[in-house]
Amino acid sequence: IARALGRNARILVLDEPTASLETREVERLFEVIAGLQKDGVGIVYVSHRLDEIERIADRVTVLRDGRKVAEAKRGELTQQDMVVAMTGRDLEQSFHHGGERRPGDPLLEEDEVGVRAGEVIGLAGLLGSGTTEMLRRLYGAGHDDRRVRIAGREVTLRHPSDAISRGVGMVPGERALGLIMALTVRENIVLPNLDRLKTSVGLDRKAIDRLVDELMEVVDIRPRDPGRPVRELSGGNQQKVIFARWLAGHAKVLLLDEPTHGIDVGAKAQIHRLMDRFANEGGGIVFASSEMVEVLSVSDSVIAMRAGDIVAHLTRDGEYTERALHDALGG
Repeated sequence: IARALGRNARILVLDEPTASLETREVERLFEVIAGLQKDGVGIVYVSHRLDEIERIADRVTVLRDGRKVAEAKRGELTQQDMVVAMTGRDLEQSFHHGGERRPGDPLLEEDEVGVRAGEVIGLAGLLGSGTTEMLRRLYGAGHDDRRVRIAGREVTLRHPSDAISRGVGMVPGERALGLIMALTVRENIVLPNLDRLKTSVGLDRKAIDRLVDELMEVVDIRPRDPGRPVRELSGGNQQKVIFARWLAGHAKVLLLDEPTHGIDVGAKAQIHRLMDRFANEGGGIVFASSEMVEVLSVSDSVIAMRAGDIVAHLTRDGEYTERALHDALGG
């Protein structure tokens, strides 16, 4: 952003500029944008965050499948109108947890963090808060070996393969770290599950095709082309490929790092529903998000982190509000 401003441009194009910014940094960016507007700079602002569009845009253009489907001046489209235009159907902007799940036995425990069967634990924190490092430790991908309890049994995680073999899967914040972009959708889904899909003479191709077709339908990967290179999919569909991989391996615990980062509202709602379905079927989820509304909406309880430390636990039977979480994270 600073480099673009330094060129004294008359037109500035910003593509998801707030994706990695903290709240106060977003406010500063909006102040800069307002100043540029007064100086006569034209700004094209691309974002999936509809509250930002509603707040700063003079005109809104909505695209779907590469085509313009709506255009309006400020105030003529509500957020729900934009959602309908973007997705082609009436859709809640995000899934809201109904609070009806009853967690069962512990699945994964480490010090102050633990998740039970049928439970979603949120890790809330700003950029650099330590949520990503927490998930990596639970996955055996930290700098040191970790002693954890999986299904009540104490084990040492020296490598992600130790976690995977015990039913723990991870969806990283950067999709490129969770996928092999040159491989197909089919290959990415079955890659960690080849041992279960082979016979005495090689891979069971028919079983692989059946499994992949079923999972592509379950998680709604589009287009329904298992032979397509995963690099050609949208961000939301790439995310769903990683989900499908762990569903194929019958994972019992999912560790999700910013699972809806940079995807549109339709894909975001689908990811939330996949999380809810996984928990309702007895799985456990620990997921990190820098969006306070998201983490409060989807989780059964929330752990707030700051500078690598846990600073608060919020539960639904206590003060479970955006204000409480905001205060815990340091305002």
